[in-house]
Amino acid sequence: MTVTPDSHAFAIQEIPFSRQGSWFNISSVTAQHARAQDLHLISHQNGMHAVLRFVPLHPSSGSRAETVWRATPTMLTWEADPGRISMVYESADTVRLRGERLDLAITPADQELTSFTGTYLYRDPVDGSYQFTSYETGRRYRVTLLDGTIATAVGLEGLAGADRRLVLSGPQGWEAVIEEIDSARQPYAPRGDFDAAALSHAEAFRDFAGAVAPLPSRQAPAAELAAYVLWSATVRPAGFLRRPAVLMSKHWMDKVWSWDHCFNALALAQGLPDLAWDQFQIPFDHQDETGALPDSVTHSEILFNFVKPPIHGWALRRLRERLPRQPESDELRETYRRLGRWTDFWLRARTAPGLGLPHYQHGNDSGWDNATTFDGRRVLITADLAAFLVLQLAELAELAKDLGDAGAADRHLGTADAVQQALLEELWSDGRFRSRSPHSGDWSTSRSLLDLMPIVLGERLPREVADRLAERIAEHLTRHGLATEHTDSPHYQPDGYWRGPIWAPATVLIEDGLRRAGHTGLADDISRRFRHLCETSGFAENFDALTGEGLRDRAYTWTASSYLLLADEHHRRTSDEPGDPPASADRGRGGAHR
Repeated sequence: MTVTPDSHAFAIQEIPFSRQGSWFNISSVTAQHARAQDLHLISHQNGMHAVLRFVPLHPSSGSRAETVWRATPTMLTWEADPGRISMVYESADTVRLRGERLDLAITPADQELTSFTGTYLYRDPVDGSYQFTSYETGRRYRVTLLDGTIATAVGLEGLAGADRRLVLSGPQGWEAVIEEIDSARQPYAPRGDFDAAALSHAEAFRDFAGAVAPLPSRQAPAAELAAYVLWSATVRPAGFLRRPAVLMSKHWMDKVWSWDHCFNALALAQGLPDLAWDQFQIPFDHQDETGALPDSVTHSEILFNFVKPPIHGWALRRLRERLPRQPESDELRETYRRLGRWTDFWLRARTAPGLGLPHYQHGNDSGWDNATTFDGRRVLITADLAAFLVLQLAELAELAKDLGDAGAADRHLGTADAVQQALLEELWSDGRFRSRSPHSGDWSTSRSLLDLMPIVLGERLPREVADRLAERIAEHLTRHGLATEHTDSPHYQPDGYWRGPIWAPATVLIEDGLRRAGHTGLADDISRRFRHLCETSGFAENFDALTGEGLRDRAYTWTASSYLLLADEHHRRTSDEPGDPPASADRGRGGAHR
């Protein structure tokens, strides 16, 4: 996607239409890498499921109308001269539709109805509404007609492969409401007219964007769109998610993974501190008896078959720097306990007897699923893991000091120093970090950017190590950003996931480490290139390192958050001149941290 001169419009083929709190969206993306001809209502309860299909029709003939989709953060339209259908969210679970000189057919996304799959259509004798009941989501989709609307229903109470559809029309225009409900609800009562719903929707987004992206448009021209990606991917508490949650996407990546959430928390911290704190805590709400965090959490699924890297100490340090005020002591104490248990998991459950460094069991544990670091062996002691653990122990020491436990602080720092010493003594050789099998002790090397991740240690690194890492990192820098596999490597792939493409988390972690290690020029360059990449190619899951093309999921929240984070920090650095307003001005409009 290219950001158009109209900064409010976006391509709905790439970014779904939704709003904060909603568990459904409107999109043509119906499954992983699958785009339909028509827009669909897609629910993310019980997984990603296309439920309803929307087909605009010519009123005179009933034939399909070829329309142009136009989406902004506050309204979705189907346009076919001279007709139009408009949609806005009235609330998180309710959308309003208005048609002028165009009819609309609403059908199940899958016409086949079985005992376990599909969508059933009937008319409710209580309020006269039409209801689509979805087996996949376990929810109902109630369509209520407003004044002047005519409904033509086909296949009511039909089973199996019966044609089921509801056509909305009206000679003077028509209006209807669709609600996602559980088992039942009071008959729909309008809260105002369509325009009032549109205004309320617009105000809700404007408040959110003003809180998280109050950046000058000349410095961050994609900030509003980044804010929309975050706002629209946020869901209200439901299922296993006990807090408001920013999903990675309202496409198929509709989960909270246990490192992705850290970047969303950082982007939200200054403007919406309560929401940011919730993002950080979500995986910790499901910590198991060993202290492990789940791999991912979503509405109806918690996975523990893998974990994610312990970047949480690094993230918490930065989060506390960005929050308008610090958490209360009871919250800090609970977070200290949770972070300590997560650290102990790596020191006990993932460190083999007699060894000083922990290991991953698979590339998935690192977050870099298929990085070439893991080509030779999957169970591996890697330098990035040790570096993250050092930072986590250092943050535990800071928390212990803040809580008045100097003895615990000293113990954490002592362990951090021991892990760092083992990292340098065991994995640093000939100007590079290597990986090691905990079984055989055999060494391996790669040309993955992951092997350079210990730069996150920043000022803790010996100068010669930091300088050599910076040199190697610069070799991964293309015109668009940091390639995750060196572009000269025989294993480089333009769309190879972690074997070449540019990723937001690697960019943010390395940029921060370089800056703290004194390599500010390189850090500035990396930040500038990544921000420009997002401004020209959107907020994709990852990007082709040589062309800059967005790849995979095109509406990814940690990419949007990383853009906002880097843009905000750039703005603060460049506005620290006499006479400039402080970069923190107007922050905290989302309310003080609880």
